[in-house]
Amino acid sequence: MRVLGVDPGLTRCGVGVVEGVAGRPLTMLGVGVVRTPADAELGDRLVAVEQGIEAWLDEYSPGYVAVERVFAQHNVRTVMGTAQASAIAMLCAARRGIPVALHTPSEVKAAVTGSGRAEKAQVGAMVTRLLRLDAPPKPADAADALALAICHIWRAPAQNRLQQAVAAHRTSGATGTSGTPRTPGASAAPRTSGAPRAPRTLKGRTA
Repeated sequence: MRVLGVDPGLTRCGVGVVEGVAGRPLTMLGVGVVRTPADAELGDRLVAVEQGIEAWLDEYSPGYVAVERVFAQHNVRTVMGTAQASAIAMLCAARRGIPVALHTPSEVKAAVTGSGRAEKAQVGAMVTRLLRLDAPPKPADAADALALAICHIWRAPAQNRLQQAVAAHRTSGATGTSGTPRTPGASAAPRTSGAPRAPRTLKGRTA
């Protein structure tokens, strides 16, 4: 499984590619940051983010894209920029038919460090250890992108089993107890009041 992790942001959008499967050593294929100037027009910055992510998709051809789920903060301006960059990443993936997964920061921290309240330094240290790197990736946005990719690789098997179970439940709910699909609006066969009566014969008369 090859996953592109995206830590969305307008000024710095972290990106990192990790390959592997759950339960086995993982390999980092690439890590970096897509940057845009803070004084540029918003539209130009969004185009720059799109072009940067497209370049990573072209180079590494990931099978999945993992994006950090945007959550509410006190700084509305920061939330807006993060949400816009997140939407660009999802758009780029969807346009290519690449599945997108959203993971909250606490989910990523818990998956990588074992604690949903871990500090960024802890996340960077664990990413370095898990991917057998010489030093933590800089800046922290790059390390967070790798953590997102790791999180998805580890969580994907459980998510797939859950989705399969839900799909199986929906399928069984659409059929009757005998497995025959129910027909909407179909009514039951008409009831009979008993066996049909035999025709009466008149005794004592002849034709």
